[in-house]
Amino acid sequence: MGAFHAYDIRGVWNVDFNADTAYRIGAFLPQLLKTDKVVVGRDYRLSSPEIHKMLLEGLTDAGADVYDLGLSSTPMVYFATANYGFDASVQITASHNPGKYNGMKVSRTNALPVGYDSGLGLIEEWIKEGKATPKAERKGVVKAFSIKEDYLKFLLGYKEDLSGLKIAMDVSNGMAGLYVKDLFGDAPDYINLELDGNFPAHEPNPLIPANVEQLRSLVREKGSDIGVIYDGDADRVMFVDEKGNFISPDLMIAFLGNYFLRRRGEKGIVLQDIRSSKAVGEYLAPMGGTMATWKVGRAFAAPKLRELDGIYGGELAGHYYFRDFFYSDSGLLASILVLDILAEFKKEGRTLSSVIASIERYRNSGEVNFRVEDKAGAMAAIREHFVREQQPLLEMDFDGFRLEYATWWFNVRPSNTEPYLRFICEAESDELLQEKLSVVEKIIEEQFGGRRA
Repeated sequence: MGAFHAYDIRGVWNVDFNADTAYRIGAFLPQLLKTDKVVVGRDYRLSSPEIHKMLLEGLTDAGADVYDLGLSSTPMVYFATANYGFDASVQITASHNPGKYNGMKVSRTNALPVGYDSGLGLIEEWIKEGKATPKAERKGVVKAFSIKEDYLKFLLGYKEDLSGLKIAMDVSNGMAGLYVKDLFGDAPDYINLELDGNFPAHEPNPLIPANVEQLRSLVREKGSDIGVIYDGDADRVMFVDEKGNFISPDLMIAFLGNYFLRRRGEKGIVLQDIRSSKAVGEYLAPMGGTMATWKVGRAFAAPKLRELDGIYGGELAGHYYFRDFFYSDSGLLASILVLDILAEFKKEGRTLSSVIASIERYRNSGEVNFRVEDKAGAMAAIREHFVREQQPLLEMDFDGFRLEYATWWFNVRPSNTEPYLRFICEAESDELLQEKLSVVEKIIEEQFGGRRA
C-alpha cells in the first residue's frame, strides 16, 4: 500500500491507497479506538469526496455514528475532538502535498495523534492479512456537525486590535480559506484565497522556497509589516518579514515567548524539536522559559507537550502547539498570536526583522538532504568522526542524534520513507558552518557513495 507512515496515512490516491483501503480503515477504526462515535472532516482535494464516502461507509458498517464536519481544516477537527469529548476523529487531507495526494490524520481522546506505533500500523497489518471487516447489527448514522461558529469564537478570543498592521496573507488555496475572512476581515492583502484542490498557484508547502515567492513579492509591493502563509490543511503557518525575508519557523518559537512568557507572565516548559536553533532557548530563558527538546512530528510533539504540561511548543516545519489548544497545533491560532505581538512591537517602533535579529545569533544550514542507501552506517560514521575529534558537551540520541559543542551543533536523522539523511548544522560563523558541512558531505560521498539531494 505504501500510505501508512509514522504520523498519518498519506500517498498518491489510487496508487498508494484506494477506495477499498479507505473503507477498511473506517471499518477498523471503531474497534481500534474502542468507540462508536467518530468525528470526520475533509479538505477540498478532488479525491476527498470519494474517500469521505468510503470512509463513512466503513465507519457506519462497523456500527459507529459519524459526526460529519464537512469541509474543515485539520485543527478544527482537533478542536471538535477535544472540546466535545470524542474518542476518535479523522481529517481527510494530504496536508502540504500536491493535489494528486490524499490521506487521513487520525486522532483519539483529547485530540492525541494516532501514529504508526499507536494504531495505524495495526490497521495496516489487518488490511494486509485480509482480516474481515466488522459488520455491526446496527448500522451507524451520519449526523451533520456544525461547529464553525464555536471554533471561530475560540480563535477570536485571542485576536487583539490589528488595525495598525499591514498584513499580506497567502492562503495557498487551502483550508485556512474557510476562516481567514471571518478572523481578519478585508484588511489583509490576500492571495490564493479560494479553495482549490488543484493548488493552481503553488504547492501548499511553505517550506519550499519557490512556494513563498508570491508572498515575498506581495510584501515588498504592498509595504507590508508581515507576510503570513498557511499550508494546505492549515495546521502549519510560516512568516515573511517586512523586507520579504523568510523567517526560519524555529525562531518563531522564540518570538511567541513574547506572548506567553513576557506578556502573560507564564513560567514553564517550552517544547522544541531536535532541529531547533540554540538561539530559541537563549532568548526565552530570561523570560522564564525552560526548553524541552523532543522528536520531530505531531505524533511525538503533541503527547510530549501534554506529558510535560508545557505552555507551548513548535517545530522547524512550522507546527506550533498550545496548551490553550488542547496541546495541539493550529496555524490560525499561531498566526493570531504572532500578529498580536507584532502589533504591540510596531507601536514601540520595532519591525519584525529587528525582533528576529535580536533572536537569531547563529549561522544555520537549514535542513540539508543527502541521498544515501546505508543511512545507519553513514550516521554512525558521522558521529564517530566528530566524537573522535572532540567529545561533545551534550548528546541527544533520539530521532537520529544531536551533538552540541561550544561554538556549533548538528543533528542528523534518517527519513522514515526515503533513502535520505536529513542534516542540519548551526555555528557561530559562516566559515565554521561551511567547514562542518563539508566534512559531513565528504564522509557521505567517499565512504557511502551518497550525494547531496
